[in-house]
Amino acid sequence: MPAIQKPMRYGHTEGHTEVCFDDSGSFIVTCGSDGDVRMWEDLDDDDPKSVNVGEKAFSCALKNGKLVTAVSNNTVQVYTFPEGAPDGILTRFTTNANHVVFNGDGTKIAAGSSDFLVKVVDVMDNSQQQTFRGHDAPVLSLSFDPKDVFLASASCDGTVRVWNISDQTCAASWPVLRKSNDVVNSESICRLAWQPKTGKFLAVPVEKSVKLYRRETWSNPFDLSDSSVTQTLNIVTWSPCGQYLAAGAINGLIVVWNVETKECMERVKHEKGYAICGLAWHPTYSRICYTDVEGNLGILENVCDLSGKLSSNKVPSGVEKDYSDLFDGDDTSSAGDFLNDNAVEIPSFSKGIRNEEDDNDDLMLAADHVLGDDENSVDVTMLRNDLHREEGEDRQASSLHSLPLVKSQRPLYDGPMPTPRQKPFQPSSTPLHLTHRFMAWNSVGIIRCYNDDQDSAIDVEFHDTSIHHATHLSNAFNYTMGSLSHEAVLLACESADELASKLHCLHFSSWDSSKEWIVDMPENEDIEAICLGLGWAAAATSALLLRLFTIGGVQKEVFCLPGPVVSMAGHGEQLCIVYHRGTGFDGDQCLGVQLLELGRKKKQVLHGDPLPLTRKSYLTWLGFSAEGTPCYVDSEGCVRMLNRGLGNTWTPVCNIREHCKGKSDHYWVVGIHENPQQLRCIPCKGSRFPPTLPRPAVAILPFKLPYCQTSTEKGQMEEQFWHSVLFHNYLDYLAENGYDYEESIKKQAVKEQQELLMKMLALSCKLEREFRCVELADLMTQNAVHLAIKYASRSRKLILAQKLSELAAEKAAELAEIQTEEREEDFRERLNAGYSHTTTEWSQPRVRSQVEEDAEDREDTVSEGNPEPQNHVIGQNLIQSANSSDTPAMKSGAVFSSSQGRVNPFKVLVSSKEPAVSVNATRSANILDNMNKLSRKSTSFNRVANNEKSPVIKPLIPKPRCKQASAASYFQKRTSQAEKTEEVKENPKSSSSEAPAVCLQNSEVQRPKTGFQMWLEENRSHIMSDNPDISDEADIIKEGMIRFRVLSAEERKQMERRLLYWRR
Repeated sequence: MPAIQKPMRYGHTEGHTEVCFDDSGSFIVTCGSDGDVRMWEDLDDDDPKSVNVGEKAFSCALKNGKLVTAVSNNTVQVYTFPEGAPDGILTRFTTNANHVVFNGDGTKIAAGSSDFLVKVVDVMDNSQQQTFRGHDAPVLSLSFDPKDVFLASASCDGTVRVWNISDQTCAASWPVLRKSNDVVNSESICRLAWQPKTGKFLAVPVEKSVKLYRRETWSNPFDLSDSSVTQTLNIVTWSPCGQYLAAGAINGLIVVWNVETKECMERVKHEKGYAICGLAWHPTYSRICYTDVEGNLGILENVCDLSGKLSSNKVPSGVEKDYSDLFDGDDTSSAGDFLNDNAVEIPSFSKGIRNEEDDNDDLMLAADHVLGDDENSVDVTMLRNDLHREEGEDRQASSLHSLPLVKSQRPLYDGPMPTPRQKPFQPSSTPLHLTHRFMAWNSVGIIRCYNDDQDSAIDVEFHDTSIHHATHLSNAFNYTMGSLSHEAVLLACESADELASKLHCLHFSSWDSSKEWIVDMPENEDIEAICLGLGWAAAATSALLLRLFTIGGVQKEVFCLPGPVVSMAGHGEQLCIVYHRGTGFDGDQCLGVQLLELGRKKKQVLHGDPLPLTRKSYLTWLGFSAEGTPCYVDSEGCVRMLNRGLGNTWTPVCNIREHCKGKSDHYWVVGIHENPQQLRCIPCKGSRFPPTLPRPAVAILPFKLPYCQTSTEKGQMEEQFWHSVLFHNYLDYLAENGYDYEESIKKQAVKEQQELLMKMLALSCKLEREFRCVELADLMTQNAVHLAIKYASRSRKLILAQKLSELAAEKAAELAEIQTEEREEDFRERLNAGYSHTTTEWSQPRVRSQVEEDAEDREDTVSEGNPEPQNHVIGQNLIQSANSSDTPAMKSGAVFSSSQGRVNPFKVLVSSKEPAVSVNATRSANILDNMNKLSRKSTSFNRVANNEKSPVIKPLIPKPRCKQASAASYFQKRTSQAEKTEEVKENPKSSSSEAPAVCLQNSEVQRPKTGFQMWLEENRSHIMSDNPDISDEADIIKEGMIRFRVLSAEERKQMERRLLYWRR
């Protein structure tokens, strides 16, 4: 099976980078031109331990817990591993040291410098030094003989030399390299290497081949080459067994040979073609780590299938036997249905100690293969049968040391591989293994955790000290999760030994003296994620349960999660949960999201929808904006926000990576604000997480939607328009849910959007894109459309002006229809409130808007025999209606001089002697829908301080719902006109001399009947006969409304004609 190349990841900044393993192979150690040495647990380790050793690190070597580095200050330094503590300077040069290596037992190091010198230094006593002189140019690389007899070196002078360590003499020299004056100008860094254990061969990369020189004789018996090698080889490294040799080229090619057979076993090409400058073979497994000149780190798995060669250390490699004949038959046995690799190698073991436990271990090994890439699998039953057959053929052998490659006859699986699931995390928290870490950082404050030898404590700091003072808490239970709100601090820990997993809440906003409560989870159930909201706390557990609590500690609902939780966030009454929907493949995570509202009317907004992520990325932050919009960030730096105006879809609003200066730099998100539009994050140089001390500074990044051609004027205005629309959707959400907000913010947003639309329309007009102009006008408000009509007329775009006029007529009709539906809905709600013994709505004067009156004018024109009005007449009417507000304006039907100083503006008085002076006296009334509209939304609250400049909305507090109160006040009995006149007479001083005299005889108000009133009078008897149980007037009206709404169009027209006749 060919080697598996995992996707490379960023390791260091651009420049020469080296890599090596520790003795056990548990850590990958790299150094680079950024001066850092990083210790990786695996390629997926996103928080490797980092030690800065200087301005630049040219080389590193690791042995026996000692980490040696060659750095830019001309020194070779030693550090403890894995602590990374400095342990002194081994030696100094007059210029940079280019390469450093350990000998076999780790007691000595060799270092080569650009001052042409090679030094061998004792690690325990750096006074014991040997200096080798002879090169005429900077030293490129070094390699110790496994037997500590010889030392090989390569130099820019074009020679490769072998030194006798004991007497410091040159044993051999070959002028095989191209000369150069410095390392940076050298075509190859020529990292040579001795064969492990025996030291039989010295491998030297020379141009497009590897020359092997035999020990003692220093002859060159053969070279290793391949047709795929088209560029100069840069570095070589041996497998731990000494059977295979890997080489890396300057064009990114990695080639592996079998030295005995001279056969090329592997050919792997760098995904971007960068030069390979670091190669390291795992001490035990068939894994090669490599680095390139751009600072990237990569891994090759299953290289030559060496993972099975873990034979006993007591016995050397035995004679290989050919077991291919054992597999000539059909493969009918199957111990498991897992996928096998094409070629596997069987681990060595003793026959005498093989038992059932070993069989179980083999089954576990096979199962491990399904989950990871490090182990190869083989059919266990077939293996057992084959071993028994071999035992019968070779009874004289006491042990089976190693088995050759076995070709499985099962088909090779070459499909997508599953991705390991992302572990749960708290938003804006740093990794658990850090001794000093952030447990939470949000718009309220910061939670820090200190867990070292001196102290184990938690510090809570608030950005606004008026909320609460800073708090210091002991961490006796080893809390690892934290959440912070304006009301409380929530902490949680996993179970340990005999202690259950705990949820600890400090309710500092409580008015009583008991401000803490702790809840223990059931046995075998651990808390994995927590969050706080307005008056509630939530905890997701390993039992796939989500437990809700009040902020005071009362247990509320418990419900099941569809999958293992990844992260949670809360804001106000909203709870957002991200979990694993299934298994991802090829590096992708398969996540789902639920969004719930936990107010009085509980509902689920997002029902486990898939969470979009960038390819091969994972979730790094989840939260809400300060205004309550869900947002999240993935590992590729893409920030996405919920677009409530587009069916709760996710829209990318920023790419953090575009703001990073270096490849290793990141931004750690701590909060998002929609007004002002700010992405608050902490810059992290060379890492993904910030340190706790000193306190990091918060940076503010702008938002930018990924629209096309933003370098053009059209693209910029399109991005700005939809940017404004998206970031003001929260105002509609606040209005729909009864929250207060500043009306001026919405007005300013609408004004900004309409200006952008007008600019885009003008640009399209200049480009002769008239169809595009109509599309833009469809996004405009009524006023803006009229301005567009004027602009088109002035620009002599008569066809465009006509199309815009038609569009304006459609918008006016839609607006009138929406207003009618809203009035009917409000009326039904009032009827359902149960207030029936008062004056009903159709007895009240109708509040008319300019748009409705214009529509009625057109209806009258049609009814008088002019079915096709001229376009310029329509345009004139629409321009007149555009002078009013986009929202329906409340206008009185009549104007009076009042003797009381304040008169109901909706009251229409008609007197035979003194008729009311009507503003729109010539307008005809709407026939079927003459019902008063009661505004569904109360006016926004009045700000006490008009000079308040901060536009950021404070924590959301629901305003009281007042629909019942409004309905009650609407149906209260109204004072008759006669009573009002009597009150005027009783208070003559409050009357003005200019007020018209109102007689009791003429005080009767003549209100025009509506279509529904006339229909109800005619059909009242039918309704009562069909429903004899109905006696209440409200029930009769309700039943009449139901029947009236289902009338056909023809019946409504007849009713309309009769009503017109009656009014005349």
